[in-house]
Amino acid sequence: MVYRFTIISDEVDDFIREIQIDSEATFFELHEAILKAAKYNNDQMTSFFICDEDWEKEQEITLEDMGTSSDEDSYIMSETRLSELLEDEKQKMLYVFDPLTERVFFIELSEIIYGKDIEKAVCTRKEGLAPKQTVDFDEMLAASGTNLDLDENFYGDQDFDMEDFDPEGFDMGGGSVDPYSQDY
Repeated sequence: MVYRFTIISDEVDDFIREIQIDSEATFFELHEAILKAAKYNNDQMTSFFICDEDWEKEQEITLEDMGTSSDEDSYIMSETRLSELLEDEKQKMLYVFDPLTERVFFIELSEIIYGKDIEKAVCTRKEGLAPKQTVDFDEMLAASGTNLDLDENFYGDQDFDMEDFDPEGFDMGGGSVDPYSQDY
């Protein structure tokens, strides 16, 4: 059997990749095919998540053994065949390609092609550019600026008064008080 996966991103509207891969291939082989199709480096601790119909994470398949407790089933990409966890068309998965910021690709098992086998994964549809593989935090801070958006709804507190905010520090009372000298 051959699985045809459709891969999209919520960051780039026109990004689509379709990958056909044998159902007996491992999640690691799918991982490598995704990296190649997106032109990403193989230097991140990526994971797959099998999801329910609402994209809620259910089962994780990790790149390496994470040493989880023996109470949970743990799956490692190189040891787990696609057919072990995927058997229905429209099955949903997430592929976490940037673990520090939890950025993902949305993957759907679009089609199961019976009576056909392929030796290695093939990208059969390639549209748009992939999002950047990782986020540069310095770049992100520079782009967002240092202006904090503080208003009367700061942290959801309707009673927050901007005059009470001291941007220079935490000394709000106007004097130094020894917190240990007060009776409680």
